[in-house]
Amino acid sequence: MLIKTYGSAVFGVNALTITIEVSISSGNKYHIVGLPDNAVKESLKRIESAIQASGLKMPRQKIVVNLSPADIRKEGTSYDLPIAVGILAASGQLSGEKVMDFIIAGELSLDGGIKPIKGALSISVQAVKAGFKGFILPEDNSREAAVVENLLVYGMHHLTDLVTFFNKTKIFAPVLVNTKEEFLKNVNLYDHDFSDVKGQESIKRALEIAAAGGHNVILIGPPGAGKTMLAKRLPTILPPLNLQEALETTKIHSVAGKRSAAGSLMTERPFRSPHHSISDIALVGGGSNPQPGEISLAHNGILFLDELPEFKRSVLEVMRQPLEDRKVTISRSRLSVDYPASFMLIAAMNPCPCGFYNHPEKECICGAGVVQKYLSKISGPLLDRIDLHVEVTPVNFNELSSHEEIEKSITIRSRVIKAREMQDLRFEENHALHYNAQMSPNMVRNICMINDTGRKLIKKAMEKLGLSARAYDRILKVSRTIADLAESETIRPEHLAEAINYRSLDRDSWSH
Repeated sequence: MLIKTYGSAVFGVNALTITIEVSISSGNKYHIVGLPDNAVKESLKRIESAIQASGLKMPRQKIVVNLSPADIRKEGTSYDLPIAVGILAASGQLSGEKVMDFIIAGELSLDGGIKPIKGALSISVQAVKAGFKGFILPEDNSREAAVVENLLVYGMHHLTDLVTFFNKTKIFAPVLVNTKEEFLKNVNLYDHDFSDVKGQESIKRALEIAAAGGHNVILIGPPGAGKTMLAKRLPTILPPLNLQEALETTKIHSVAGKRSAAGSLMTERPFRSPHHSISDIALVGGGSNPQPGEISLAHNGILFLDELPEFKRSVLEVMRQPLEDRKVTISRSRLSVDYPASFMLIAAMNPCPCGFYNHPEKECICGAGVVQKYLSKISGPLLDRIDLHVEVTPVNFNELSSHEEIEKSITIRSRVIKAREMQDLRFEENHALHYNAQMSPNMVRNICMINDTGRKLIKKAMEKLGLSARAYDRILKVSRTIADLAESETIRPEHLAEAINYRSLDRDSWSH
């Protein structure tokens, strides 16, 4: 007898429907075809044990399982459940009447338990597109999959649940998640707040500008000045994720297996902080079975690189293209997958190996040329993609012991949201652009117009401070964001002057 069930394969952040054909005929061997990897080939052993442990019978006949399309490699353990259902339906132990209405996915344990899978949200989205009535999957993944509307989602914890479900001996209620209500309930939950940070008002201002315009930032300062503390609080002043961004972000984390059983939809912007020993593949993604890297896990959020010069140069260089294109393409001989990677880069570093170059009180013990050599670990092209260079100085005792009320993140965030609304209007005809940092050089010329006073100011700054030519566009972009925060239609000289101050590493005098 031939029975068809449906599973799914995840490529990148999208899923593809896989037809699983199970044929039982006279003979005594089990065969699985359709380009399966080792995990799929081994599934028949797990399925046999799970069926027997559930009080059911594994047919002692020839079983052929075909995974179609046969030219696409099938990887992972999520095919266990649809194959098991196909075998039980083909052997008459389970009613095959409604099997084809559902996409089924799940890994089986030897006792018949159903273990969680990766990519449940992507499969759920594909199930709706393909016109399936419902999605049957492990209970642990059910809330995540139920985020998608117009799909009946059933979470199961044991193989016997599917038998009773399809034989209609027990009624199961679909998992229901009110996506909008859940999203709005958790959208402002943060453990950190800018009010925790004493002093550092100028640094908070720089981070407010970065948040408003989506600019990349590098923080330079001695150990203990508060660089990491400030960076961790940046997500609290970014605009909340909208529903579309939340779905995109959740899909990536689901594919990477980073979602908890209780979670349904991500409502906080991601904050990823990889260690400086990270490899190229772990940062940008890849591997023989391509997986998203840290830059994709930071999509719609922040990638924080602490101790930037300690990262391998090759690791930093592979980030250059994703920073520009806001996506990363992983190519293999058989397939090519795209992972989104639209993130804000926040980097932190000491000014020199000892950490005390330019310190107001402590003396730097680094020898001649050491500071320049240390800074040269960061290439010009990477530095070119960082808009704000911010010097962080230690907080003095008076500021630390002050009881003065400090501005909360929610207040700063309201100003950032207003500035982003101005940018939404500015770029409403270009759906690929959302904030000032994404402007091309040609758009900078047309949008960031300055008057004669402003031109003289920026010319003088470039000559006197030794600013590089590549700093010109960055200064204009940042000054446009400063003008947006001031709710100004034009870029005024004071906006330019503030933007010029955020180009520390372009100054010839910095490390000499």
